[in-house]
Order: sequence, then C-alpha cells, then structure tokens
Amino acid sequence: MTVLPDASLDQLFRTARTFNGYTDQAVAESDLHAIWDLMKWGPTSANQLPARLIWCTSDAAKTKLAECCSAQNAPKVLKAPVSVIIGMDCDFHEYLPQLFPHTNAKAWFDGNPDLRAESAMRNSSLQGAYFIMAARALGLDTGPMSGFDAAKVNAGFFAETPSVTVNFVSTLGHGDPATIFDRSPRPDFGMFNSVA
Repeated sequence: MTVLPDASLDQLFRTARTFNGYTDQAVAESDLHAIWDLMKWGPTSANQLPARLIWCTSDAAKTKLAECCSAQNAPKVLKAPVSVIIGMDCDFHEYLPQLFPHTNAKAWFDGNPDLRAESAMRNSSLQGAYFIMAARALGLDTGPMSGFDAAKVNAGFFAETPSVTVNFVSTLGHGDPATIFDRSPRPDFGMFNSVA
C-alpha cells in the first residue's frame, strides 16, 4: 500500500465537515449505489455486515422520518436531498453461511440474542462510519445525528422486519458551507492515547 496524497487525506478527514444543510445539487440514485459499493468493503467482524440502510429520497419518506426527529433535526431531514436510516439487523447471523463461508460462524450466534445485539451494534456502527467515508470519497457530504425517537423510527420503517432497529440517521448531499460551525478542536496524541 502507498500513503494517500494530502488532498485525499484532507477530503476524507482533515478538512471534511459535518453539514447542517445542503445546496440544491441533486443526489442521483446511482450515487447511493456507488456509496454502498464502496462501504460494503469495509471490515466487520466475520463479515457480519449487519447494517440495513433505508435511503429516504421522496418527500413522503423524509416527512415520515422528520416526524421521528427532534425539533432541531427535523428541518435538516426535510431539506436534505437524501436522508439515510442506518439500521442494524440482529438476525445478521442468518446470512453468515453466505457472507463468511470459511466456517460455521452462524453457530456462534444461534440461541444467543445478547451476543447478536452487541455484535450488530458494534459492526453496524462501523458500517455507518464507512458510509460517511465513502460519501466523502465520492464528493458528497453527510450530517449524522442521534436526535430522534428510536421507537418511532423502528415502528415507521422496520415494522415488517422486527429484527432490524435503527442505529443512527444521517443526511446526505452536497454541503452548503454556510451551514457549518467553526471547527471544534481535536486533541493531540498524548491527551487520549497511551502506548503500552
């Protein structure tokens, strides 16, 4: 592997921002496929891939999602070109014979719903981060958020798949620079790290 150039590192990390609003530039369905086609390669434990994404592109879907969000976040969901629900499937193990055929990984999780829930949360969170990085790599911006009523999201979007629940929500589009805050500080290595 080679080190990415500074321009790429800036786009992915150093100058990338979380956006509260977007320009009028559209996001095509092909962009959604392109994001998935990148993020699916990000590593998860035993290739679990528990994330289940709902891409809200219609006004009806965004309105339905906005009704589950806080007063601060609802307008962001409505105005974004796309809003995305990153869900997690606690029955991900049913797909392991296909996704991780090297061994009987499904047996690790059979009859153990607590382990499945823990693994689904951890690995769908990883996939949510890959979603953000894939969007950035493709020239798009995101606005991940936690301000929503999980029970309402689950009832509104996952009622027919009860093994799936929401992890977090994000907006997606071409960020409007006027909607970002001044960058918050980031600590140096020594503040939160130690080398053993």
